[in-house]
Amino acid sequence: MSVGTLRIAAVTVVLLAAGAALAQPRSNVFNDPFLQITAALPACPVPEPPGVTEEESRELAHDRSQRGVSCWLAGRCRLHNAYLYDAEIIPRVQKAIRLDGRFGTTSVWATGQRRWVWLQGCVTSVEQATEAEALVRRIDDVEGVVNQLLIGTEGQPAYRVLPR
Repeated sequence: MSVGTLRIAAVTVVLLAAGAALAQPRSNVFNDPFLQITAALPACPVPEPPGVTEEESRELAHDRSQRGVSCWLAGRCRLHNAYLYDAEIIPRVQKAIRLDGRFGTTSVWATGQRRWVWLQGCVTSVEQATEAEALVRRIDDVEGVVNQLLIGTEGQPAYRVLPR
């Protein structure tokens, strides 16, 4: 075989491997809660639900178990794993935002992971984004908020989106 043929074969193998990695199905194997909170802006880019490939789940399992229990070991959590709070927190986020009254003109999704809440979607003003974040920060057991809200429906969101 010539050097050129070997190079073509090597590039082909790399491209095939990359394509296979991209084609792997993603699923929410860790059951991270993900809820749509409001739905007033139909043009808002829809966030991709939490998910990992099978390979990523194996890589993340040990790290997630360590991060989950570290909160309890440090005395900052009453439950033995910080991820156990998420199934309760995200429905409380949904209830708080819906009952507040300031967010009826938004399309917002919330994801929970390790007592952290990711707010994604669209709001109509910077003030709404700031107010939503502040509201969620005040919910019991929430350790932090990642505000990825887009002002309006145009522009590049700071989160992965579902294909349209």
